[in-house]
This record gives sequence, structure tokens and C-alpha cells, in this order.
Amino acid sequence: MSLFNFGVLFALLLQTRGATVTERAAPTIKLDAGTFTGTASSSNTQSFLGIPFAKPPVGDLRFRLPVAVDAYTGSHTVNSFGPACPQQAVVLPILSGFPEEVIDYIANSAYGVIFPSAEDCLTVNVIKPSSATSTSKLPVVVWIFGGGFELGSPEMYDGVPIVQRSIDMGEPVIYVSLNYRVSAFGFLASKEVRAAGVGNLGLQDQRQAFRWVQKYIGAFGGDPTKVTIWGESAGAISAALHMVANNGDNEGLFRGAFMESGSPIPVGPIENGQKYYDAIVHQVGCASAADTLACLRTVPYASLKAAQDASPFIFSYQSLVLAWLPREDGVFLTDAPQRLVQQGKVANVPFVTGDCDDEGTLFSLSTLNVTTDAEFTEYITSVWLPGATTAAATTMHQLYPNDITAGSPFDTSILNAATSQFKRLAAFQGDAVFQAPRRFFQQSRSGKQKQWGFLSKRLKGIPFLGSFHFTDILNVYFDGELTDYLINFAAKQDPNGNTVPNWPAYTTAAPNLMTFLDGLFPTTITQDTYRAAAMQFLTNLTLQFPI
Repeated sequence: MSLFNFGVLFALLLQTRGATVTERAAPTIKLDAGTFTGTASSSNTQSFLGIPFAKPPVGDLRFRLPVAVDAYTGSHTVNSFGPACPQQAVVLPILSGFPEEVIDYIANSAYGVIFPSAEDCLTVNVIKPSSATSTSKLPVVVWIFGGGFELGSPEMYDGVPIVQRSIDMGEPVIYVSLNYRVSAFGFLASKEVRAAGVGNLGLQDQRQAFRWVQKYIGAFGGDPTKVTIWGESAGAISAALHMVANNGDNEGLFRGAFMESGSPIPVGPIENGQKYYDAIVHQVGCASAADTLACLRTVPYASLKAAQDASPFIFSYQSLVLAWLPREDGVFLTDAPQRLVQQGKVANVPFVTGDCDDEGTLFSLSTLNVTTDAEFTEYITSVWLPGATTAAATTMHQLYPNDITAGSPFDTSILNAATSQFKRLAAFQGDAVFQAPRRFFQQSRSGKQKQWGFLSKRLKGIPFLGSFHFTDILNVYFDGELTDYLINFAAKQDPNGNTVPNWPAYTTAAPNLMTFLDGLFPTTITQDTYRAAAMQFLTNLTLQFPI
């Protein structure tokens, strides 16, 4: 795919979200004693957008677990997306000298698009085939958006083409997307948060939306026993964490998971976020309060939002060592996610998981001032692995060498070396958060449940970024192979079908990866054996020193 085509497709992704055909008769759905009027979003699909699934998390409900809505009554028009949850302010890296397409991507991607937001934001959206009735019992895909747990909205993603494709394939599905609290509003972390039992509120919001699906999706034609949770980036990490939440008890809320660039990540206890909590408490004037969490519930929204925005963003120097993200809270996540995997506390459902080849390039643009071997080592030991021994740092230095032909974007020889350390850092960061956790998860679950893995190597020609994080979205929201694989998986818990090449399962004996390529031969099967020593060492270190 050319750079021009990538730009066109990305623009379409933004422009077509929520497109409707207003001249068609408006459809209605009855939920409890309430009537909801949506829109005919195409000739044979219907959309119901912005339906509240939980009470507004405002006032005394701020920083509390989501509370289910009361039984619906009255009449409601649901033809537009609800507001995004409070977004963290976007601070993009300054990239003088980079090609325009690289800068344009960052400015217009999920990390540069901010939607109208409000604290009252917990809504779901449902897109269904027009022909679906309450007796249809169709499979359901539940989309969880990404955005580094700092920003994002389901409004960015148009599910109509996915439902349309499922109809064309003869395997119609219901598409659901949801909002959840992000950044400080959704992932406040501290000893105070642990004591109050309100950790990981963003994940709890998602879980509450899953419960809403169980209760109401039948009215739209969906089968609550055939739900697949699905996400990309933070959304994929979320899906993976729902597999290990509640010690692996998924409460019957889903029967499969489909994850793009996200697995159980190497995070530690909720107290690891204490310094960010303390900074917000201090900034809004709650530091002297006897109960700082209660005080935060009384702070004016604008003041709290400003304090959140002052915290590190995903394009800050510390990059993927995020300020706000899920952590072990003793209740929902009873241990570090990867330790839960080691303990076998994983929901026993089939899953698909995969990554882009160059996951770390985008997130290494904020560390271009790291230009020497010594600075690379300092960055790893001070930001990523504080407490690691000198010997461990030396080994990491060797496993991720200062060799631009071995760095990311991979397989681009001497090209794309923005600095002498850029490709090296990109290789390390992509492995640390995406590739190594995925391999650890898949190898740990080999022989225990059905699973499939993939690797996207498309768009290698994009300067400095290569097959970067988020590019696989084009393969699923624009009728690519992943669209069909997703629909097949939702329908029969197996991605294979007669419209796409055969995708063999993943095991440690045969670690098959469906690999998506540029050129005349768009798919092939490769083996998950690359950078084996580096990723194994990295996994062992991050288990010992989680974020």
C-alpha cells in the first residue's frame, strides 16, 4: 500500500465514523419500558448510538465503581455518539526534518484526534443487521478502543462496514462499541485507591458494559452466549486483562477474545502509580485533606482535568512507561497480570492475538535525544528497569545491539536510522510492551486453550515507522483479511473460513503466525522464533521489575 493510499484510508476512517442514511425510516428498539430510536445506517444495517450503560460517574460517583443504570423508561433518540470520557491533553513530539507523511500520521492518528468529552460518558453503541430480530441469536463482537489508556473514543471507528461484511459473508454479527474512563479518571493508582477498592475503573467500566450486553443485546438480535471481546492497543490489553481478571473468572460475559497489539502486560502493584496520584492531589489542593480521594471527588472538573493533563503523556520522554494504566489492585487484578498467567488464572476461552512488526517505532520518537550507548543504557535502567543490576543492563545492551541493520523498522537495512539509537530503542520498546508479552502469553497457554497468532508486516515503506503500531486497524475496518477472520471467529470460535487463507493454530511445537505482507503475496505463515533470546531475557526482567 502506498503512503498516499494509507493517508486516504486513514482520512476515511475519521470521516465515515457514524455515517447514517437519514432518509430511511428510523428503527426503534424496546429496552425495559424505554423506546430507543436509532438510524438506518445503510440499506441493511441499523445503528443505535450513545445509550447509557451506567450512571454518570460524576459528583460522589467520581472515582467509584460504575453503577448500572436504572431500568429504562420513556423515549430516547440515540442517533449520535455520546461524548468521550475526559481525555488527556495531547502533547506531540517535535519532529523537524521528518517526512511530512510521518508528521501527518502522528497529528491525525488516535494520538492526535480529540473528541468532545465529558465526565458523563459511559455509553454503548450497537450496530445490527436490519433484518435481525429478538429471535435471531446472532454472534456479538464488542469493540474496545485503544489510545494508551489516556484518550480515545468509539466515535473514531465505524462498525457499519464490519456488520455489512458479515451480512455479505452469510455470517451476520452484531457490533457493539463502548466508552470507558481513561487517564487519571479511569486509572488512578495509589495506596489510597487500593484501600478504597476502586482501582482500574476503566476496566470496571468495560466489565459493566459487558454486563449490559448480557442483559440487553437480545433485543437487538444478539446472543449473549456468543460474545467476543475485541480491541486494539489499550483495547487489546484490556481484553487480555479481562481474561485474567477475577482470577480468570470471566463471569460468562464472553466466549472468546480477539486482540490486536495487546496482551497481559508487565505491570506491578497499584502503588507504582503513587507519585502521579500525589502530584494530582497536590496540584488541586487536596494534599492536606484527611481523605484525599474524597477530596478529589469535590474538585471542580476543570481543575482536575488540568492536573491530569500535567502528567506525562504517551509521547513524553518516558513513553510507554505510562503514568495511567491498569495495575494489580488486589480485587479485580489480584496479582500482576503476567503472574496470573503463570498461575494459570486465565479464562478458558479461545483467543486470537498478534502484533505489528514495528510496534516500537512510533513511541521512540520522543527519545531522539538518546544518541549514545551510555544514554541508551541509562534510559533502560532509569526509566524501564530501575533496580536492575549492572550485569542485567549489560546483557540487555548486548541483546539489543547498536546495529541499525538489526533495529526497528526491522528488515530495512541501514535505512530509517533517525538517530544512532532510534532503531535500537524502537526494537526494545516494541518487544517490551507488545511482542514479548504476546509470546509469553501464547507460550504459557499452549495446549491449554485454542489460540491463533498473527504478525502484520504491511506498510514497511513508511519512513522511520515501517509496519508501525495501529496499521493493522486498516486490515479490519476496511474489509481486509482480518475482517473476515474476526467474523469467522465470532461466529464459530475459529478464524478460518472459505474466504481467507488457512490460519493454523499456535502451539509451542508449531508457533505459527499468520503474517500479513505488502506485495503480490499478501499472506504467509511464519514462525514465532525471532529475537528469541532477547525476548526471553526481557520477559524475565520485566517479571522481576514490572512497571
